[in-house]
Amino acid sequence: MLTTALGGLLLLWLVLLVVLWKATPDQTGLRDALRLLPDVIRLVRGLAGDRSLTRGVRVRLLLLLAYLASPIDLVPDLVPVLGYADDAIAVVLVLRSVVRSAGPEALERHWPGTPDGLAAVRHLVGI
Repeated sequence: MLTTALGGLLLLWLVLLVVLWKATPDQTGLRDALRLLPDVIRLVRGLAGDRSLTRGVRVRLLLLLAYLASPIDLVPDLVPVLGYADDAIAVVLVLRSVVRSAGPEALERHWPGTPDGLAAVRHLVGI
C-alpha cells in the first residue's frame, strides 16, 4: 500500500516537473522542481480542510487523498507507466473540478510553494 502511494506520488511529481519546465523553461531551477510534489500534497490537504469551500469540493479532495493512499487503482500499478499515470490523472481532474467550483483564488490562497510551481499547477488545471 505504501509503495503504491509513493509510486503514484513519484509519477505525479515527474509529470508536474515536466509541466513546470515547459511553463517556465528559463526560470525553473532544480530546487523549485523538487519542491513541487510536496507543495501539491500540501495544496490538496489545505483545500480539503478549508471550511469556506463547499462540502462537495472538500469531499472530492478527501476522496482523492484516499484514492492516492489506497492500493486499489483503476489501472493496476503492475502495468508499466499506465499503472501510476491514473494517479496523476486523478489529481489533475480533481484539481480542475475544484478550480471550476471554488475558483482560482482558492488555489492561489492555499498554494504553499513558489510562483513558478503555481504557474505549472495553473497550467495543469487549465487556468
